[in-house]
Amino acid sequence: MSSMNGRQPISTVMLPAKVDTVTVAGVEAMLLSALRPGARIVVDGSAVTYMSAAGVRTFATVMHEATKIQARVVFCGFHGAAWDCLLVSGFSELLEITETGAQAAARLEKEAPQSGGESLRRRGTAG
Repeated sequence: MSSMNGRQPISTVMLPAKVDTVTVAGVEAMLLSALRPGARIVVDGSAVTYMSAAGVRTFATVMHEATKIQARVVFCGFHGAAWDCLLVSGFSELLEITETGAQAAARLEKEAPQSGGESLRRRGTAG
């Protein structure tokens, strides 16, 4: 998908089934490599069946780096234990999260929310 107004095209990064201490280095490298100034990225968690606190910390790192370069990341598709991990950690309210990839892409097509230079601030409910 690309936009006609000169913005970056939307990229999708698919997460593996497990995002834990064993896989987190590769997941972080994959997500950080997708970041570019002005990038618009959907992080699809629909395949994730298990996520540890290491995975949540990785998302925080990625969001911090994205904010620095004015990239925008929307997460989608988390369910079951992976969604529970985001919910219990409070990250479900800090990240932009939608149910589907199509909803995530639609959010990215809209203008970015004004952040005032803050990162990982409360966003309200997911969806």
